[in-house]
Amino acid sequence: MQLTKKFVKAKNPCASGYRWFLRDCNGQGDYQEILDALVADNRIDDACWLLDQFGPTDMVLAVDCIDADAVVFSGTLQVRQDIHVHSVLRAGGAIRAGAGIRADGEIVAGGALETKGGVVCGGAIRVGGDMKAEWGIQAGTRLEAGGSLRAQWDICAGQSVLVEGDIRGGQSLTAGGSIHCRQGIKVGGTIQAGHDIEAARGIQAGACIIAGNHLEAGWGMHAGGDISADGAIKAGEGLVAAGLITPGSGHGVYAGLKVRLDAWRDAARVVASVRPEALISGYWDAESACAGPA
Repeated sequence: MQLTKKFVKAKNPCASGYRWFLRDCNGQGDYQEILDALVADNRIDDACWLLDQFGPTDMVLAVDCIDADAVVFSGTLQVRQDIHVHSVLRAGGAIRAGAGIRADGEIVAGGALETKGGVVCGGAIRVGGDMKAEWGIQAGTRLEAGGSLRAQWDICAGQSVLVEGDIRGGQSLTAGGSIHCRQGIKVGGTIQAGHDIEAARGIQAGACIIAGNHLEAGWGMHAGGDISADGAIKAGEGLVAAGLITPGSGHGVYAGLKVRLDAWRDAARVVASVRPEALISGYWDAESACAGPA
């Protein structure tokens, strides 16, 4: 793709960036070559702005490894080994790596992000498609995926987690802010958020589920430990915990919110080591509580 003065000016660039384009590129040039020149001149924000304006391409960059100050590529990155970037790692298409991915700044992929290692990012991770790591995923701030999110180890974000698909983790899922999932959540360890936890479908944790504010699932919840929140606990179907089910002070526990009253015994069961004092709705299954969750 060739960019011209007229083409770029129509996007209302900042004065400094447009002067650079006229001076250093003579007001025209190949799209990716201009991105590379901006990165080389440490104008990372301008390169990201240009990619936002003109979007992804079908170019593919296939290399053995990447070790750079920054990368802004319009197409797909296919890296056979690891990726290490000291600031921003960004691709208009997918990012795929045969080993680990590390960036001190943010990681942004217009398509999927896939790695046979782990992902460690000092800033935000934003992926337009699925995100999959055979190790863990760590974001210093936000973690966002337009598809599913899968990791064999821990998934951790310093701020919020927002995922349009399912979340699947082999170990724990933790967020400093809220966790919002448009599908279901299933992890082998603890799910913990500093604020809300919300899933459109079910939530299942091998250990505890802990929310710093409200906790809500469109279907049911199942925890190998406690289910606790500083706000309300709401489930469209049942609640099962090996430990306690404890809402915040002044809040209640609501099960069966999407189940007919005559089906509560089967589809809105509440099971815990002790009957929640603030149980507002749902069928308390005393026999299962004595026997322990199945």
